[in-house]
Amino acid sequence: MLETVYVALGSNEGDSMATLRSALQHLAARHGVSLLACSGAWETTPVGPVTQGNYLNAALSLQTEIAPRALLNILLEIEGHHGRKRLVRWGPRTLDLDILLYGDHLIEEPGLRIPHPWLRRRLFVLEPLLEIAPELIHPEDGEPLADSLDALRLLQQERVLRVADLAPEEN
Repeated sequence: MLETVYVALGSNEGDSMATLRSALQHLAARHGVSLLACSGAWETTPVGPVTQGNYLNAALSLQTEIAPRALLNILLEIEGHHGRKRLVRWGPRTLDLDILLYGDHLIEEPGLRIPHPWLRRRLFVLEPLLEIAPELIHPEDGEPLADSLDALRLLQQERVLRVADLAPEEN
């Protein structure tokens, strides 16, 4: 069955804009994946205990019949292609790709939780996600994700700023 899936993208090592665009192209080129929308690139301050540079974050929506675990494996492969090494939790990275939502499915397996467990707690995820899908609701409780975004904006613990379009310009 065809599902709408939302994926978060992030990078803060190397040429982050080029990395995000490349990851987007790699994913869109996959058999069985149709890209629906892509947010702009958002510059965000890092979260966590590790000192590091700012991130570029984005979100995309796609349609696919690829099962969640197989899609996760594709995302991990794309991360690896872009030099991702998992050395430090919440540390700097060339590329981070996370499944945020997979239709309205609730999945809890080793190494795979959907919706993403930090979805409602990260401004750097919600800003780009709701740029492309402002009406999204959380499948666990039916609450609009815009409510979570409003609450996080009030806390202002992170700085996020939309800095550029992510999708490459058409020639």
